[in-house]
Amino acid sequence: MNPTIGIALLLTVLQVARGQKVTSLTACLVNQSLRLDCHHENTTTTPMQYEFSLTRDTKKWVLSGSNGVTRPEYSSRTKFLSKYNLKVLYLSNFTTKDEGVYTCELRLSGPNPTISNKDVSVFRDKLVRCGGISLLIQNTSWLLLLLLSLPLLQAMDFISL
Repeated sequence: MNPTIGIALLLTVLQVARGQKVTSLTACLVNQSLRLDCHHENTTTTPMQYEFSLTRDTKKWVLSGSNGVTRPEYSSRTKFLSKYNLKVLYLSNFTTKDEGVYTCELRLSGPNPTISNKDVSVFRDKLVRCGGISLLIQNTSWLLLLLLSLPLLQAMDFISL
């Protein structure tokens, strides 16, 4: 085999294997809706399939997925949004009957299919409201910039601690 072809093939396989890893799954409440944020790497152009599911009493219920097979009792209550490296599922009218383990699963098909997933246990009385906490989780760059600039601001007598 030509070494150039071998290297190109290896890079393609590594890109696909690394291209859809789920990095985090978080849950919070927006009014009476559960919001699940599934953050993932997106380093491949290969089409990605997704699935959000709920496991309760050892039964798995598919809430939303790219294959279109969902539970009828959930299909009218779910709303799915997708951005570059974020999949978001809203489940309206969230109650204690909807508590359980939620999973975000991403799949790449092709010659080397890969699956990546994360779980989060969701209990209504332990959920935080979406908003301020989500801002800190999703975008910490402003906080880091502020902390790094404190010594400079002190040196210039803009602030005193």
